[in-house]
Amino acid sequence: MKNYYLPHLKELEAEAIFLIREVVSQFEKPALLFSGGKDSIVLAHLAKKAFYPAKIPFPLIHIDTGHNFPETIEFRDSLVEKLGVQLLVGSVQESINSGRVREETGVNASRNALQTTTLLDTLEEYKIDAAMGGARRDEEKARAKERFFSHRDEFGQWDPKNQRPELWNLFNGRKHIGEHFRIFPISNWTEMDVWQYILQEEIDLPSLYFSHSRECLVRDGVILANSEFIALKANEQIQDMVVRYRTCGDMPITGAVESTADTLELIIEEIATTRTTERGTRADDKRGETAMEDRKKAGYF
Repeated sequence: MKNYYLPHLKELEAEAIFLIREVVSQFEKPALLFSGGKDSIVLAHLAKKAFYPAKIPFPLIHIDTGHNFPETIEFRDSLVEKLGVQLLVGSVQESINSGRVREETGVNASRNALQTTTLLDTLEEYKIDAAMGGARRDEEKARAKERFFSHRDEFGQWDPKNQRPELWNLFNGRKHIGEHFRIFPISNWTEMDVWQYILQEEIDLPSLYFSHSRECLVRDGVILANSEFIALKANEQIQDMVVRYRTCGDMPITGAVESTADTLELIIEEIATTRTTERGTRADDKRGETAMEDRKKAGYF
């Protein structure tokens, strides 16, 4: 009898596709949270595989802060057209204009925390009862606590001390009216798994993930892109740097890394030797020891 062996990337792919199909079978109005970053792009690719040759049977939701990289928005629109899926956009700027949130001021101002209100409003507006995201357990300690099916109460909040058991691939999606779930199909993937899968599947990515020249400044050890959304401190100077991004977020908070890796193979070699997590370049995670967990409890991604 032949031994049945499934390579680890195929095993991770099968697990993620199973979870995506499980979401569609259990919930009435699921959606995929799409940031334009590599993890959500991989998730969209997995969703395409899960239902091929039919189209993806749920919309993509993008929470637009107005401070996105232009490359991200351009790639988002191109991918949505290619997949033939519906795109729902929640605007942080509209939340500010309507008085739902107040914009931060000062040189360290960020719209990152403001996304939570916009996200919850968008989910409520479209009656979304299950929002799939590309978060992974290896990214950050708060995300390591979260289950595949993450229950949210009627206020969109997460209670890390009251999570449901997930035994034998059985997932409990029961909820009361007004509650919803966040689902993370690639929770068990690592950053290396994601890059290797992108290489294996020949998945297109925004150009900012590859080495390029960009005007940058260095703030508190984080390399930030110069843009209209960032205010310079007195001692900060703009300089041309050869960089790439490991994670995708707002321009004022997403740090780059100096790198000459301009191909997937070179990026994989670079990731194999680095000792810094990808979210170690995010300025928003440096606001406190529990910054991510506090945001997630309030309803963040």
